[in-house]
Amino acid sequence: RRALDYLVGFRLSPVLWRKLPGARSAGRVQSVALRIVCDREREINAFVKNEYWSLTALLTTQKNADFEARLVGANGKKITRLDIGNGDAAEAFKRDLDTAAFTVTSVEAKPAKRHPYPPFTTSTLQQEASRKLGFGAQRTMRTAQKLYEGMDLGEGPVGLITYMRTDSVRVAPEAVAAAREVIGKAFGPEYLPEAPRAYKNRREGVQDAHEAIRPTDPKRTPESVRPYLSEEEYRLYELIWRRFLASQMRDALYEQTAVTLADLEGRYAFRASGSVLRFEGYLRAWGRDAEEEEEPPVPAVPEGVPARLEEVLEERRFTEPPPRYTDASLVKTMEELGIGRPSTYAPTLETLEKRGYVARKGRTLFPTPLGRQVTAYLRERFPQVVAYEFTARMEERLDEVEEGRVPWPKVVWEFYEPFLGELAQVPKKTCPRCGRPLELKVSRYGQFLGCTGYPE
Repeated sequence: RRALDYLVGFRLSPVLWRKLPGARSAGRVQSVALRIVCDREREINAFVKNEYWSLTALLTTQKNADFEARLVGANGKKITRLDIGNGDAAEAFKRDLDTAAFTVTSVEAKPAKRHPYPPFTTSTLQQEASRKLGFGAQRTMRTAQKLYEGMDLGEGPVGLITYMRTDSVRVAPEAVAAAREVIGKAFGPEYLPEAPRAYKNRREGVQDAHEAIRPTDPKRTPESVRPYLSEEEYRLYELIWRRFLASQMRDALYEQTAVTLADLEGRYAFRASGSVLRFEGYLRAWGRDAEEEEEPPVPAVPEGVPARLEEVLEERRFTEPPPRYTDASLVKTMEELGIGRPSTYAPTLETLEKRGYVARKGRTLFPTPLGRQVTAYLRERFPQVVAYEFTARMEERLDEVEEGRVPWPKVVWEFYEPFLGELAQVPKKTCPRCGRPLELKVSRYGQFLGCTGYPE
């Protein structure tokens, strides 16, 4: 990996220096990550927002059970989120519904469960630290390094977490046993599944040299070590500790209820749904994310009872463009595409920012004008370098080298030979007076081609 990265960086960066003023470097992983950010910006700029309307009915049954239900069907057709495209259509529905009488046509109640998440890998730790703690990828890894190297707990330095560069979710049996012991004492035996949970890596080719990121001793609770840690060290250790314990706890159990109501003529259908948490399970340790909050419960009513329409609420909305990347979502996308490896995520993001290719506003990442220029140039002249599929395939080939299945010179040459061909095709413009190379320069009037021998 290092040899290939040097070959690409040392040959490609000088090309950028000549062609794009201010461009400082290019890299096998770095340039693809920059393309991901730039591609999202292009999507946002090309996005055309569409208007749509939602209709919500407030209904009451004879037993004074109140419903808030959304329109899901009209005249035998399913109504989806974007089907009511303007206010006139919404108003026409509303007028028609004013005189309708409704009845409860179906009531569905069923149990549901949510499984705990696996223990942390490098990428999932960076994602959750960004979401829950507001830490950037580099800050997360710097803090995790300290927890791994060891903290003085009064009796000399103690490593609090396992190695923090890993893409494996494997956990040692003795660590699982220790976690189950802590869960039973801290939360109660009812939170323990009958058998320990075992997790498998979803992606093939995962480097399994290290365990998942976990506390070295689950009995060291965050509160017990807090006096010896800085605030950010404590917060990250607590996140790792809670995630590991939650991964060995029972499912969270819900009861989901859905009620469908229709008018007497069968023209319109409304649906109300809700869920209630019946047993916390792993949420007792991990806590609830925003998407895991249960919906307001739906009143218990029998089928066939009439319902009175109290009011129809209209709401005008617009479709939203895809969101810009944060550290968390960019790391997740890189992992899904197979770009880079655990040890490269944080340094890659840091390099993009240091080079001035990406700017940060809060947690959001924006490509700078220079970053967009670099990506546009590389896509035109070196499409292989910034191709998602090619880069992912190269990572897989490098994994094969690591496993001893392929000699590394062969894999490096597979990439380097066509790369040399692309380098040879870069046009070399020369000065018509002295023959020296021309380069792109910047003045207050914009960019221009200038002789490298100027002013001599």
